[in-house]
Amino acid sequence: MTHSPWDPRRLTAVAAELPEGVTPPGTQGRILRAALRLFAEYGFFGASIRDIAREVGINSATLYAHYPAKEQILAELIRLGHEELHRRMREASAAAGDEPAEQLAALVRAQVLTHTDYPLLALVANHELHALSPERAAPALALREEARQLLLTVLAQGAAAGAFDIEDIPLTGIAIGSLGMRVANWFGPDQPYTRDQVADAFVGFALRLVGSPLPRG
Repeated sequence: MTHSPWDPRRLTAVAAELPEGVTPPGTQGRILRAALRLFAEYGFFGASIRDIAREVGINSATLYAHYPAKEQILAELIRLGHEELHRRMREASAAAGDEPAEQLAALVRAQVLTHTDYPLLALVANHELHALSPERAAPALALREEARQLLLTVLAQGAAAGAFDIEDIPLTGIAIGSLGMRVANWFGPDQPYTRDQVADAFVGFALRLVGSPLPRG
């Protein structure tokens, strides 16, 4: 058996992409992209308003005219990240078959592909949420809980039907969700795996965790 060489992802090799159709036009969108790259690289507290403004090519006063506070920029990025994940998981669940294994596979695939398609956004949304005040974090936390309930509902239904062998549904949900979240920490163009290869592998991991065979087709 041969193994692909491991090459840890470099943040600078990943584009600061935002989902289509949600990025504000003009300077506001440029501010969000610049902040996304800097927050992913240095963390919220390691990147200043001056750093973001310099990246965009404007002064701090101009930036404040668009976003009155650095926390507001972070809150917008975190909201966008959680909305994209929630939308994809809901659409995947609606399009999947009725079998629990098919539902679980669809949810895991949606989560993983969100993290491969927007790794920097996922990093910031997952790891910088703590920097927000409770009021600013609330919308993202509500979306995160809805996504978590989608997964827990499928696990509970699969266990009740005898399709899954699960001793602790909440802990199993945490384990499966954590697998997908970590993808953003390493996936990028310098890796030997495609987004679909990663998604297929993680679907297999999740189904093994619940003691289910891969869905047919």
